[in-house]
Amino acid sequence: MPSPFSLPVHTLRLLGKCALPLILWFSAGELVRFALLYGATEVAYGDFRQVRLVATITLLTLVVLAAMTVVTGMLHTLRGALWEIRARAAGGVRDERFFRALDRVAPAFAVLYLAWGFHVEDARDLQQMDIFHHFYDLTDAAWFGEETQVGRSLTDLDWRVSLGTMAVALGLKTLFAKLVGKGKSGFYGFAAAFSEFAFVFYGLNATIAVADARSEWTEHRAVVAGTGDVLARANEGIPGWEAVRDAVSGIWPSFVDAVVIPLAWLTVAMLVFGAFADDTRTLLRGTRFERGVDRLEESHDLTQKSFDRVTAGFRDRWVPLANSFRLVVKGGAPLFGMMCLCYVAIAVGAQYADRAVRTLIGSQVDWAWFHLGPPVDFARDLLVTAVTMALLAATFDIAATRARLRGQSFSA
Repeated sequence: MPSPFSLPVHTLRLLGKCALPLILWFSAGELVRFALLYGATEVAYGDFRQVRLVATITLLTLVVLAAMTVVTGMLHTLRGALWEIRARAAGGVRDERFFRALDRVAPAFAVLYLAWGFHVEDARDLQQMDIFHHFYDLTDAAWFGEETQVGRSLTDLDWRVSLGTMAVALGLKTLFAKLVGKGKSGFYGFAAAFSEFAFVFYGLNATIAVADARSEWTEHRAVVAGTGDVLARANEGIPGWEAVRDAVSGIWPSFVDAVVIPLAWLTVAMLVFGAFADDTRTLLRGTRFERGVDRLEESHDLTQKSFDRVTAGFRDRWVPLANSFRLVVKGGAPLFGMMCLCYVAIAVGAQYADRAVRTLIGSQVDWAWFHLGPPVDFARDLLVTAVTMALLAATFDIAATRARLRGQSFSA
């Protein structure tokens, strides 16, 4: 029976066994990512600006899909070293091929990736590379007081073009989602994830335009104005309201970084290892709240649709994470705490190590870190990503092994 407190040792064991494949996967992913980002900064400028912007957003979508492929590949590489996977093989269960796992993982990965805003970093990297790549064009325009298109590749798409491409992506998304739901073979899951990301990215400008118009219309309506007055009075009239609000707003970012984000990535790992659920019934199975789910499913179609629309964002964010937490706790509650502690330790340790390396190298030469920075960043990100993937795999392995040895079913 492996101890939850053996998680760091098991993580290092997995890292040692699979270090080379993890390095190769990460390096290939960074190369593809750089090529796609560089291509996006090149294709955005020239004639037929709107067509070029659609191509730029398509390349951004491919950047996110490349990240999904790399994460899936790194986790799939660790499968052969896991006790649980070996136990399944001894029981006659065939190991899942990479492309089959990728196709199965893709739709749920897309929902989690978008729900928790991981795509924001990809968009930020694209904008940053665009500014650095066309730095002299930007400074020349600023010097002569001219308008420039640098750094606006994701915001200059006309809202009508954005709406049209968004509609096409929605149609493809619906089609591929139905094919995935019917269990059709092929890369329909991967295509569904591509359509999901494209739907969000293509529709960004149209959504902003509509939201701005809608907010301008609603901000002077009586209900909206009355709501603002109620909140203002609550800050003034309820004792301690402002202090509680400030305390929660101060704690929440740290809670997300230390608990929620590790759990989200653990959910992705469970997608790869075949123990995942994103439905409310599974979460509430065996509790008195399951009866409420039964009543909802027996209610009128209009009631179910209204409930789904109101709670969709909440369920996309929290139900998969809650199911993953439920499965990990089967292996012992301390295991989840150890995983969060190790995750934070990796992040903090990487920051201190990065600072130490930069201090050791020094900056005696002007502009030296313009060339030294990327290799240091690559080494740091490689180490952090590889150790984190091993940590997620080790957490799953210990939880599943402990549940199996206790005679419990570690599945959705």
